[in-house]
Amino acid sequence: MSRHRFHGDTRRFETLSDLVFKEFGRSVTYIADVAGGQGMLSRILNKKYNYTSEVIDPRGYTLKGISNRPTYYHHNLATYYDLIVGLHLDEAMREVALSALQVPTIIVPCCNFWSDEKLWSYELVDEILKYLHRNHVKTKKVELPLKKPKNIAIITHPTPASKTSPGSFDEPILKKLAHQSELTP
Repeated sequence: MSRHRFHGDTRRFETLSDLVFKEFGRSVTYIADVAGGQGMLSRILNKKYNYTSEVIDPRGYTLKGISNRPTYYHHNLATYYDLIVGLHLDEAMREVALSALQVPTIIVPCCNFWSDEKLWSYELVDEILKYLHRNHVKTKKVELPLKKPKNIAIITHPTPASKTSPGSFDEPILKKLAHQSELTP
């Protein structure tokens, strides 16, 4: 991986791909790598584990050979995939949380795009978990062997009750995400 330049802990891609395989094995095939940037996670999922992973990221600058959709992720896309993965997913956090009501997800939050109030990393994870539990989603919190504090993964599985839950949030669309409020998939 030394040929490519990435910000942050470069082990995160290998670590998360290993977690995907450990948790889901061959029960999933099609994976959405939401806000996946250049697509290094998708590359590892595709090459090492033979998944079919594609990046959904509006920036549209993936590595050569990585399937991508240069658009914002919307939760209406969730059922096209077996698994939705959001590694430091920034502005797509709420959309991936909504997806958890319908399909399995792995959420590794980074920056607070959950609430307009200031939340530290562990508070952010707690708020996401509260939302998921309120909507009857089965969750598992995993500490990844990465630099703290952005090393917590939330693994989700939908339930029959979550699939009929409205998924409403306690607060309106975030001010910093208002530019996406009119978007459709």
